[in-house]
Amino acid sequence: MLRKSSLLLTTALLGSHARGGVLPRASIDHDAVVGFDQTVPSGTTGEVYLAYQPALYVVNGCVPFPAVDADGNTNAGLEPTGDPSGNCSSSTGQIYVRGGTSGDYYALMYSWYFPKDEPSTGLGHRHDWEGVIVWLSDSTSTSADNIVAVCPSAHGDWDCSTDGYSLDGTSPLIQYYSTWPVNHQCGLTSTVGGTQPLIAWESLPTAASTALENTDFGDANVPFKDANFASNLGKATF
Repeated sequence: MLRKSSLLLTTALLGSHARGGVLPRASIDHDAVVGFDQTVPSGTTGEVYLAYQPALYVVNGCVPFPAVDADGNTNAGLEPTGDPSGNCSSSTGQIYVRGGTSGDYYALMYSWYFPKDEPSTGLGHRHDWEGVIVWLSDSTSTSADNIVAVCPSAHGDWDCSTDGYSLDGTSPLIQYYSTWPVNHQCGLTSTVGGTQPLIAWESLPTAASTALENTDFGDANVPFKDANFASNLGKATF
């Protein structure tokens, strides 16, 4: 089934913040960015965000790191040198979520930031953003059978599955991996990975959301910022 291409993003404007009046901030060391504690809206929206938070199994490369702090300082990342997991194998991490309606379904876009994408020594690039879109039939339900499709990110696209995914309760199981010499991507797995503190797009301080909107992450793009959110949902067809 091909999802309707017309995008009616009912929460896009709700998730947008006023961008004016925020001073530029710094790009700081990859391990100096202080992330956010779990922060989601109260009520049903937050419950839905938490219910479908994916578990991430890191096969190789970096683990997720916070991309931005409360003051709007962003992660400077790492050059792709040394071991693929060098200086980036340990972090509490962060996972970001943004929701929106597209066609007949409700989408949850979960995203992770990684300081570098290095499939092997000397290959790859500084910064990586990957994630997964979880399509739901009902934006207010938190049951496993409410999931319509799970779509991990892969090189700017989204590889959707309606029946080939595994769950831990209601949490999709996702892996982060690379197959040499191709850069990292997300994919489906049956292995239960770890979780990170979840921060909702609409719960970010203005300084942080503005920084994510405006920071140049080089070859990596913030998938849930205003300029990219709708187009990414449009790519995630099933």
